[in-house]
Amino acid sequence: MFGLNKENALVVFSGGQDSTTCLFWAMKHFQEVEAVTFDYGQRHRAEIECAQKIAAEQGIAHTILDLSLLNQLAPSALTRADIEVKAGENGGLPTTFVPGRNLLFLSFAAVLARQKNIRHIVTGVCETDFSGYPDCRDAFIKSLNVTIQLAMDYQFVIHTPLMWLNKAETWELADQLGVLDYIRSNTLTCYHGVIGDGCGQCPACRLRVAGLNAYLAKRGRMK
Repeated sequence: MFGLNKENALVVFSGGQDSTTCLFWAMKHFQEVEAVTFDYGQRHRAEIECAQKIAAEQGIAHTILDLSLLNQLAPSALTRADIEVKAGENGGLPTTFVPGRNLLFLSFAAVLARQKNIRHIVTGVCETDFSGYPDCRDAFIKSLNVTIQLAMDYQFVIHTPLMWLNKAETWELADQLGVLDYIRSNTLTCYHGVIGDGCGQCPACRLRVAGLNAYLAKRGRMK
């Protein structure tokens, strides 16, 4: 990784499958890794608790930042219990889209990283399985990377290890990192707050399980 193992990184960390895979990816490629989690009044407090537990188990310095203003500004199924979790219809965005979330998360992560003299920021956004979220696109990340460099006169690099991976390939990466079972048991992806394999019904769980099954089938054929 071009000498990255001599530098430090900050991982935007939710305690979910993708960000936890990125955490272990960062631990492999950087000398020292820290994590930042945002408390924005998300639907399930268990998400933050998962992040705290994983960071503690891995000996990772972990910062939780209050971003409750996002809850006030951007009502969605992830910030309001009375909004139903629904996939996008007729090309529209799913009800789980939180406008501005990744824009704010990465911007605040950059402020924290600069304070800590960290220039590498790692996030689990993905354009392949992104549910239509516009703030998970590669073009957005590249644009924001330039913007935060200009805004703070600091040479940030935003890393997106999962950008072009589908969910099966994300599970494969976790397996290559030796943490597939750990991620399967300890992360929270479910929109209904069920840790591990989840409820099996919400869009996030269906995507996660389908990807896992596809990868396990592939791994079985390779043996």
